[in-house]
Amino acid sequence: MNAVVLAVVVMLILSLLRVNVVLALIIGALVGGLTGGLSIDKTIEIFAGGLGGSAEVALSYALLGGFAIAISKTGLPNLLVEGVLSVVRKNGDSKGKLYSKALIIFSILVIACFSQNLIPIHIAFIPILIPPLLMLMNELRIDRRLIATVLTFGLTAPYILLPVGFGKIFHDILATNMAESGLAIDMNDIPVALLIPIGGMVIGLLIAMFVYRKPRDYKSFELVEVEKGEYSKIGILFSLIAIIAALTVQILLDSMIFGALAGIIIVYISGAIKWKEADHLLTEGMKMMAFIGFVMLAAFGFADVLKETGHVESLVSQSAAFIGGNQALAAILMLVVGLLVTMGIGSSFSTIPIIATIFVPLALELGFSPMATIALVGTAAALGDAGSPASDSTLGPTAGLNADEQHNHIWDTCVPTFIHYNIPLIIFGWIAAMIL
Repeated sequence: MNAVVLAVVVMLILSLLRVNVVLALIIGALVGGLTGGLSIDKTIEIFAGGLGGSAEVALSYALLGGFAIAISKTGLPNLLVEGVLSVVRKNGDSKGKLYSKALIIFSILVIACFSQNLIPIHIAFIPILIPPLLMLMNELRIDRRLIATVLTFGLTAPYILLPVGFGKIFHDILATNMAESGLAIDMNDIPVALLIPIGGMVIGLLIAMFVYRKPRDYKSFELVEVEKGEYSKIGILFSLIAIIAALTVQILLDSMIFGALAGIIIVYISGAIKWKEADHLLTEGMKMMAFIGFVMLAAFGFADVLKETGHVESLVSQSAAFIGGNQALAAILMLVVGLLVTMGIGSSFSTIPIIATIFVPLALELGFSPMATIALVGTAAALGDAGSPASDSTLGPTAGLNADEQHNHIWDTCVPTFIHYNIPLIIFGWIAAMIL
């Protein structure tokens, strides 16, 4: 059996059985390596070697968690929450609460979309914005699965479609690898070709809003206790300055580590955090984001093992041999292969170079147009970014929504986002390949 398929299936089954995702990735990598002909020593060596690739990411997320707790201690998030709560309680009726829920969901969606293109900070905003809002979400009985799908949509759809920010990187990688594989394309054609697949994601989002519309109860408590009505104006001002500084430094230096560090230093200077409390608070914040760091570490090792087996290429080749000259079958198989690869690796950006070298010549040989080929390769790469247990597009939302340990990564984030985004992407990606 193909090592990639077996490794991904084992990882997903273990995850669905509520085995810790890190353990699922390690066991999946071991199964994939042994199935792919690697010795156990070689598999362990490659897996361990791949861990270093995500060390910077893990440290970045840990510091962001510390920064989030530091900001919470200033009282700014609580002040915002109290303001909205006062409006909700004042209106008190179902209509007022419905308006408040809609406003929160829309605001999170807009911020998530902006994080990919307008202000390219990716998931850095989540640990700062979401944990303080949990108390308000609990008050309004918002189903967190809805917020997870909203966040994941904002973290994926904009970069797939729009050539700005992270989208420019994605489109550049797509165009470069397609050209190297024998098909030079116009960058302006990429958004047009991917418009139909993204339309599928929009429909998935709308369905999610309907499915998760019913109230859901959670235990409500504040993550960081701040006495109500005792906010320091200086502390609030410095917290705003810290957020702006963190985002500015991150963008200028292209480093989440130094962005978070800049924000933490400013909060320290403000005096909002007492020196004797600082170490404890930052440690608690780092714990909040530790999960995502460890999963990213394991995911890099998992991906390196799968690449070393050479079975990614054989998976594509076997699919090509099965296709014959059937375009409709070819399109669906390409998308499924892309889904399997990205579900295991957890990154659409890393998937493109792997599949473009095989998919582009195959698509040309089968008579697909350049636009259809763009849709196939782009959609196949993006598949799995939503829904993969190892993707930061699912890990980020979980890290924020599970700050009070009431949100499961697999069943409350990965399964909903897989159903509402990966399935529509396959359907609408196939439609795009057939009509373009």
